[in-house]
Amino acid sequence: MTFERHILPLLRQHLDRKQITVLTGMRRTGKTTLVKQLMTESTIRQKLYIDLERIDNRALWSETNYETIVLALTQRGLRFDEPVLIALDEIQLVPNLPSVLKYLYDTYSIKFIVTGSSAYYLKNQFTESLAGRKKLFDIYPLTFGELLTFRGVEATALDWSTASQFIRAEYERLKGYYEEYVLYGGFPEVVLTESIADKLDLLNDILSSYVNFDIVTLADIRNPIDLYKLIRLLAVRIGTKLDVSKLTSLTSMSRPTVENYLDLLEQSYLIRTIPVLAKSPDREIVKARKLYFLDNGIASIAADPGSGARFENAVFNQLLHRGAVAYYQLKSGREIDFVLDQTLGFEVKETAAEGDLKQLQTLGKNLDLTHQYVVGRHPLRVFDGYIWGGSIR
Repeated sequence: MTFERHILPLLRQHLDRKQITVLTGMRRTGKTTLVKQLMTESTIRQKLYIDLERIDNRALWSETNYETIVLALTQRGLRFDEPVLIALDEIQLVPNLPSVLKYLYDTYSIKFIVTGSSAYYLKNQFTESLAGRKKLFDIYPLTFGELLTFRGVEATALDWSTASQFIRAEYERLKGYYEEYVLYGGFPEVVLTESIADKLDLLNDILSSYVNFDIVTLADIRNPIDLYKLIRLLAVRIGTKLDVSKLTSLTSMSRPTVENYLDLLEQSYLIRTIPVLAKSPDREIVKARKLYFLDNGIASIAADPGSGARFENAVFNQLLHRGAVAYYQLKSGREIDFVLDQTLGFEVKETAAEGDLKQLQTLGKNLDLTHQYVVGRHPLRVFDGYIWGGSIR
């Protein structure tokens, strides 16, 4: 069965362009499935999919004489006097591939669709050698709306104008799926697996592969155990401001090492940090960034973030796909959990009350926010301005 991802329309629009279509993100977020969907929909007659995890394919695309690659593909039946579509999966496994792509792109009528498991590698390797010749698309785990689609559940997309119209019947229908999203995240395989034990096994395997293969491919990690310890420490700090000095003390690693690891974890799609909005720098905290994981399941496998932090992390991932996310905080400690596109304010509470909304509205006046909402997990009290978390999809 084929499932429609929210990013697919953007990928379709780019399919007819000469530029290289680059899909990047953590492994097992569905990049290969998207590539195969695009290949099916392409009007180019000649198509070839190449998995670079196969050593024979890596050997071919590592050839120093690029015409040798063309000759080998010709022997497989491709004709380069007419358009060709070539999909290359896991390009980070062939270090010289950007140069190969540049040559073939400039010489032949080839539309490339490529995938890679890390923006860190892709952005650094592709920036200069393929300037103007490629467009990157970030592929994340499923949104809650996509999770519902994958599970065959009909649900309309969120409209902020009606978001706070709580419907008890819809909550009862969807709450089990939302709790699943909060606990186990949005990796497609995990979503489609029924058994909780199997979900946990998959998540452990994804995190292990990320540390032992993706990160080792990207950087010279002398001790992966240290990196794993840092990931565990970050998982119990979801929703808090990054304190590099504290992390340095707890890990016994040098400050530059911790900073480099944090950058690597963010560029390779494990975590995301968000900035603080500062309309009045003399009153607000300007520099500190707040930390979140880009998948709830991975955060839960690394450590137990706690119920409230896990819910806040889920809401962050839901908002991430709807605009630019930041937070707001005064030096007194009063804060707004999330500000979306500098216009919408959100306070996240597992069990919310009207007083939470009033405090949010008071702080929101400092930013001239157009609307403020309290996002709740358990709708024991429902009021105007309340949004059940599962409504954000």
